[in-house]
Amino acid sequence: MSYTGKDRKIGILREKSDWIQQSEGKIMLNEKMEEALNEQINRELYSSYLYLSMAAYSSSIGLPGFAHWFKVQVKEETIHGMKIFNYVNMQGRRVRLKEIKEPPMEFGTPMEMFQKTLQHEQFITRSINDLVELALSEKDETTASFLQWYVEEQVEEEENDNEIIDKLKIVGENKDALSALDAELAKRLPPDDEE
Repeated sequence: MSYTGKDRKIGILREKSDWIQQSEGKIMLNEKMEEALNEQINRELYSSYLYLSMAAYSSSIGLPGFAHWFKVQVKEETIHGMKIFNYVNMQGRRVRLKEIKEPPMEFGTPMEMFQKTLQHEQFITRSINDLVELALSEKDETTASFLQWYVEEQVEEEENDNEIIDKLKIVGENKDALSALDAELAKRLPPDDEE
């Protein structure tokens, strides 16, 4: 492969890095997989940002338990992003952080907020499934195996959101029932950093 100028140095370094990693027996991500995982890091960190906005909104409408639940979710999403960050680094590739877009600041009723939460998690599920398909099509069994944790995690994420939506349906317009649900959500435990 021939390169010129700055591209030449980068190309030679990348080829040398590829050769060293292959010669050391390291399984390596290809560029397509590296880019896709970098995009997923951005999605996970956006999720964290979105849930932080939902926590702020929940506080502003007098639902501290909902705010707590979303703050725990912020930590969880950050861990999800960092797991991919660490995996990309471990595979000898480069993490390239991208701009995180501004999340909405208004979410309507608690029901509307959790419907938006579920919709977002369904989007993340599709993204993870696309990553698994890409890994398999690229014959990258190591990454496909790594992503299985996320596949299972997304089942749990959607299930949790659906449970809260079901409870909100029962709550309806009953303020006492909403206060009870708020108190229940305040008991959510933070994730283990090693999740």
